[in-house]
Amino acid sequence: MSSAVPDSPALPAEVTERWQARFRAPRVSLPDWADDAPNRCLYSSDVSGVVEQYAWDRTADTHRQVTNRPNGTLIGTLSPDGATIWWFADTDGDEFGTWRTQPFEGGPDTEPLPQVGPAYPAGLEVGRTLVAVGRSTDDGSELWLAPSGADPRVIYRHPDPASVDALSRDDELLVISHSEHGDPRYPALRVLRTADDDVVAEKWDGDGLGLHALEFGPLPGDRRLLVGHERRGRDELLIWDLATGEETELVLDLPGDVTAGWYPDGSALLVGHDTAARSELYRYDLAAGTLERLDTPPGVVRGATARPDGTVELAWSSSARPPVIRRAEGPVVLSVASEEPPAGYPVEDRWVSGPGGKIQALLVRPDGPGPYATAFLVHGGPESLDDDSYRARRAAYVDAGYAVVHVNYRGSSGYGSEWRDALTGRPGLTELEDIGAVYDALVAEGVLDPQRAIISGGSWGGFLTLLALGTQPERWAAGIAEVPVADYLAAYEDEMEGLRAYDRALFGGSPAEVHDVYVRSSPITYVDAVAAPVLVVAGANDPRCPIRQIENYLGELDRRELPHEVYRFDAGHGSLVIEETIRQVEVALSFALRHVAP
Repeated sequence: MSSAVPDSPALPAEVTERWQARFRAPRVSLPDWADDAPNRCLYSSDVSGVVEQYAWDRTADTHRQVTNRPNGTLIGTLSPDGATIWWFADTDGDEFGTWRTQPFEGGPDTEPLPQVGPAYPAGLEVGRTLVAVGRSTDDGSELWLAPSGADPRVIYRHPDPASVDALSRDDELLVISHSEHGDPRYPALRVLRTADDDVVAEKWDGDGLGLHALEFGPLPGDRRLLVGHERRGRDELLIWDLATGEETELVLDLPGDVTAGWYPDGSALLVGHDTAARSELYRYDLAAGTLERLDTPPGVVRGATARPDGTVELAWSSSARPPVIRRAEGPVVLSVASEEPPAGYPVEDRWVSGPGGKIQALLVRPDGPGPYATAFLVHGGPESLDDDSYRARRAAYVDAGYAVVHVNYRGSSGYGSEWRDALTGRPGLTELEDIGAVYDALVAEGVLDPQRAIISGGSWGGFLTLLALGTQPERWAAGIAEVPVADYLAAYEDEMEGLRAYDRALFGGSPAEVHDVYVRSSPITYVDAVAAPVLVVAGANDPRCPIRQIENYLGELDRRELPHEVYRFDAGHGSLVIEETIRQVEVALSFALRHVAP
């Protein structure tokens, strides 16, 4: 189901063909490989027009589509022996469902754990002799253990979020993350013995300091657990030896955030390093304590893995160059595209002084002199960021004649813990202060025409879009809010429990406890001040930004006879169907061109 929209001023045919070609160019994810059968791989791709799971036998160099569902299949993994593919089956994009399995060579799908029941996924670890699966419902979290040949059992239950995080190679130790202390943004770790579910060890760094179990060491009997921590205000690494209890922090001479995975021989770590919206890769030798930078082009690494032969494969792109799966210092290893999609547009960095410190913004200018009609494309999350990667939507707006601005506002990840956590207690309004500071700086620079500024975003970015239209009406000539939070009190009632727990931590309590804080940050509070036309894009089955609270906001616009348009689609928090995504971008560009001429 979708809502009709008026015709827009037509873009030249070659422009439309170019921006749509970027979306239609098929993509692949970084292939996951089976620990004990590394030539058996699983990846996701939209080569069929819908994101689905694909099996790749590297020995025979054959590819097979595993799943085929109307709204796509985003999550999958392999058993260690490579014999079985696990994938998550939800209903029409609502993210609520069950795990299914299929033989790697093909065959019927089965539901291996019917006792567990449908839920939102909260982690899956497939071992050699057992499976650990996490589930989340309105009642909280349950973690299950299913040994081979035995009935599955609940090993953990709590009203606050928890997840299955890591399993030792011999299946004897399972790591779970939990938020029993009350804040799921900063999880603690607990290690359980799978034979009897007894607690082996615990680790929590305290309020405001999260721990993330990355993976166990890859050797037989390996008890080294690689853990991410933020004790010095950014993401760093430590190794926790569960055989001895010893903890070793890895202090690397790299700015920004770091994460890592093991090389298969256990002697080194593949370190990913992110700073200023770009990525680098390093090999860290554990014995020598030395870092060796791997040769990757400037841009963004979306994932990387070290293969058993020591080669490193990675998913890479830049704002100008399309994504590829390639070897570090080597060739492309996996592509499903018959030809390369059109190039994107390089981004320019801007660092702007704001109320909380320096703000990084990314700018693309169209041809010709400024000031320009400008689209602020605001990222979601909020714990995410915009970066120097290939973005088909960004390029579509530039093709249409707009300058594009991304703002990594307070709340964004990648700039340290203090920056990420700065919106606690005042979400929405804090981020908009930073967006406003960048706006003002670009007006002063002569880049931005203040009479022709659009704000647009999806999810949290959609929330910020609606909030900006009501709290900064003088700045914006139009707004495009995709799958947004529009009425925070109603959203809290209807969203999945894991997000309610996140909101309680972010706002300082539930709506019953801090009602005025939710009201202060809710777009519907400011609907009387909205002056610019607004387009709202909504998913009928969205569990994150549910449809009822969007309808509440639209009802208030209707009652005030404020100019707005609506596009509804039959999926969840976005779409995995490429033609549906293109249609949504068409609707957004149509709206922008009619209301803010470039």
